[in-house]
Amino acid sequence: MKWDEKIKDFEAFLKFERNSSENTLNAYLSDLKKLKQFTDNHLDGVSPLEITQENLQEYLFQNAKEKFSERSQARWISSIKAFFKYLLEDECRMDNPAHLLETPKLGLYLPDTLSLKDVDAILQAIDTDTALGKRNKCMIEVLYGCGLRVSELTDLKLSSINFKEKYLKVEGKGSKTRFVPLADYTIRLIKDYLKQVRSAQKIHPKFEDTLFLNSRGTSLSRVIVFIIIKELAEKAGINKKISPHTFRHSFATHLLQNGADLRFIQEMLGHSSITTTQIYTHLETEELRQTILDFHPRNMN
Repeated sequence: MKWDEKIKDFEAFLKFERNSSENTLNAYLSDLKKLKQFTDNHLDGVSPLEITQENLQEYLFQNAKEKFSERSQARWISSIKAFFKYLLEDECRMDNPAHLLETPKLGLYLPDTLSLKDVDAILQAIDTDTALGKRNKCMIEVLYGCGLRVSELTDLKLSSINFKEKYLKVEGKGSKTRFVPLADYTIRLIKDYLKQVRSAQKIHPKFEDTLFLNSRGTSLSRVIVFIIIKELAEKAGINKKISPHTFRHSFATHLLQNGADLRFIQEMLGHSSITTTQIYTHLETEELRQTILDFHPRNMN
């Protein structure tokens, strides 16, 4: 049985039975294709039905020597374990060679966040005299003001905006729907964008319901949103590693700092587990710790 065939079967399983997101699919498939390439180059093309635990350990050992991060290694192991668990459950194998693979222990991951001053600096770096600038300002305000993932932003539909009741209907990971409140300020920006920019565009028929469009009248790609934000951060002089997700982290952190309940933040972010949301309590604790170190008189000698 060839790798390509079983990886394709696994993709169908993830897509139709697990309802995995496109990003999750892409990550799993990318990791498994790297494993396949390793078997072709170093293991005489051993098949997924014949590969052993020792083969998998050798693959991970070789990757570890390349000094990839522990987080990357953990993701590879997770992908490999999911794949071989699927093969076992599908009765393609009688054993699971990945069962005993150990995932490296990860430290607490605290994502970068922006202060309100940083957010304002990025927004002020936008040239709002242009149609493109007006779109970008509205886009970033929606990203930050609603705590959206970048895929949720690029997929956002006009029909999902309820101006009267002031909320967005968001299709999140695993096709989970949530409703996010819209501030009056954000509503005004969206309406101005629709009136001043989007109404003047020639829109591709397939994207008439898509909120944010590129110059060709089609939806924006995730990559272009990354590029826009990176360029604006550099222009604003912010020396942090910033991505669209940074605005989502900042949204949650600022809500928590201003007294919002953690369960409310969980609902707004669309987290299935409260433990995922609790990362933001660590961010707040870390900020408090740094404040004490910087300003407590016993640390200023």
